[in-house]
Amino acid sequence: MWRPARDSGGSTLRAIAAVLAVALAAVLGGVLLLWAYSAERRLSAGTISLSISPFHAGALDLYVPLLDWGVRFDGVRFPARLQVEVQAIDRDAAARIAREGSAAIQPLRAEASDAIASYLKLLAVFAAAAALALGGLAAAAIGPRTQVRARWLVVTAAVVALAWIPAVAFLVAPRGELADPSYYAHGSDIPVALEAAEAAVRTPDQVSASFEDQILGLARLVIAPGTRPDLRDRPRLVVASDLHNNVLLVPTLRSAAAGGPILFPGDLADRGSPLETSVLRSVVASGAPFVFTAGNHDSDTLSRALAQAGAIVLTQHGRLLPNGRYGPLVATVRGLRVAGYSSPNERRAADGYRDRGADVTPAQQQAFRTWLLRIRDRVDVVMVHEPALVEPLLQELRDTPGESQLLLVVGHTHHPAVDSDRGVTEVNGGTIGAGGTGNLAEQQNASLAILTYQEAPFAPLAADVVTLDPSTGETTANRIRLGQGPVRIGDMEAQPPEEESGG
Repeated sequence: MWRPARDSGGSTLRAIAAVLAVALAAVLGGVLLLWAYSAERRLSAGTISLSISPFHAGALDLYVPLLDWGVRFDGVRFPARLQVEVQAIDRDAAARIAREGSAAIQPLRAEASDAIASYLKLLAVFAAAAALALGGLAAAAIGPRTQVRARWLVVTAAVVALAWIPAVAFLVAPRGELADPSYYAHGSDIPVALEAAEAAVRTPDQVSASFEDQILGLARLVIAPGTRPDLRDRPRLVVASDLHNNVLLVPTLRSAAAGGPILFPGDLADRGSPLETSVLRSVVASGAPFVFTAGNHDSDTLSRALAQAGAIVLTQHGRLLPNGRYGPLVATVRGLRVAGYSSPNERRAADGYRDRGADVTPAQQQAFRTWLLRIRDRVDVVMVHEPALVEPLLQELRDTPGESQLLLVVGHTHHPAVDSDRGVTEVNGGTIGAGGTGNLAEQQNASLAILTYQEAPFAPLAADVVTLDPSTGETTANRIRLGQGPVRIGDMEAQPPEEESGG
């Protein structure tokens, strides 16, 4: 009797799909266990909590919730963060560590290593068990429907489950020297967290990046405050630029300002069109006040609208008033004398908001030099979008210091930078708009700077460079002390990503 041929090709595909589904379920079981399992360990110096956060760049995190301060080291090969939270600290033990230094840290480091090792051993076993359980359930559910032999599906689940043990044991365990830390905070008061981080790693003579110095500094922080001047009661302002119409990050800007002033040296918009202007007017409320100088992506229409909305709009001709006329050249902002210089490439409504490029000519540099030297001793802060306008003048300003210190606030490069020497400090907050909606493929971090300063006489004291990963919301920050010698962080010459509408 004739029988139809079996669909061997279809059976093979169903079998492969079943095996892959069981393997995926086993992997998922292990990942869910990584997320769910945490443990506490008691050390001689206090109590720590250990946990894993998958799907991050591999790192070891030491976090102190009480201070909202964390330090992160590379060294984990698995795409996850091994998080160590300090839940409680014994003050007597902290005092002993601060007094004895390395001699007291070595036993504590051994305790911490043992605690991490025991946690990872249990984590490996539990991850394998969870993988086997979820893979087994998937095998039981899929097998009868696909007519695949159950033992093959169970073997698949078991193999994946066993693979979790070496993966956790060898890839999650930190390897190599723990150095080059980065600091971060989750709370809204980033400067307070930075003060804690600075006190934890600085001694009067040096800054060290080793793990031991983090522990030693933390011990000193617990028993006594840092030896440097307290900045908590000093006035602050935010330096931010290059939003490029990315209004999704305006709440971040408002949160960073916390009711204080914002100095915004240009590129609030992307083309400066009336449509963008109608959307961007609300950004004025993010600062108290919002001080603006136009960049090459802004327009005269935008500047006029911001002035009408209550912003302090500064130009080389004076403060732009709501009626289109100009007021005084220098504005007073929270005790500071501030002037601004609009980009020579600012777009104009009369030209149909045409892109005028991003290049700065020698003639434009000379015009800026003449303008600034004329008002040098009447200002504390000068805002200008393009660092290229400032660059030829920096050496001259430092060689012939004025009556007071000078802060130059710039933007345009999309890279945060600080350059301070001999009474002249240049600060670039980077790009608060993460490059703007036109540069999503660049995957830039949003960034800004928070400047702490002294009034009467004016002196910048510290710059907190803050970056935000828009995809995760994670904030990192580094404090740069000013006025204690030359400082150069970042690259003022860096160029922003190429854009359809210019630089």
